[in-house]
Amino acid sequence: MSVSFLENPAQGSVRATLLLAHGAGAPMDSDFMELLSTALSQQGIRVLRFEFPYMAARRQGQGKRPPNPMPVLLESFREHYAALTGPLFIGGKSMGGRVASMLADELSPAGVICFGYPFHPPGKPERTRTEHLAEARTQMLIVQGTRDPLGKPDEVAGYRLSEQIQLSWLETGDHDFKPLKRSGLTQQQLIDQAASATWSFMQGI
Repeated sequence: MSVSFLENPAQGSVRATLLLAHGAGAPMDSDFMELLSTALSQQGIRVLRFEFPYMAARRQGQGKRPPNPMPVLLESFREHYAALTGPLFIGGKSMGGRVASMLADELSPAGVICFGYPFHPPGKPERTRTEHLAEARTQMLIVQGTRDPLGKPDEVAGYRLSEQIQLSWLETGDHDFKPLKRSGLTQQQLIDQAASATWSFMQGI
């Protein structure tokens, strides 16, 4: 696999570096990933984005492909992590965050940040993706919208999660951190809140 990155340099001095993976359905330069990476860089976080093999193949004109099997996703993340040096945080949007969380204790990064964690598939709350989160030893932050259909507050409250995991809830945000209009908030504001929560988490470490 080839290893390459899309970088958002930190604005000002570099406070931390984050290796950031995309979600299942959108590439590393989707609107959400652009907004999030920019907001993180404004917090002094250097952001390095990459694409899993299936998404890179889409970009090369090989048609719309489903995500690779989990072992391929995990190995791709490992290879990108291994190409970097120094203290490093890892994380991702949705599926990308799930992959990062599954590798956390193996890779021993400074910490893990998941933006919109897919606690279960859409419409299938019985199929939880939380088993590895119960025993996680690495410090982790999950930033989640309160309207996220892949994990709402009442559902998440019932999961057994490691004491190393912190949760930051974005009021009325959906899976892409888009709020209800009546909230008076914008998606940009919630993304800015997510970036601020990320830096606070990193600072604590």
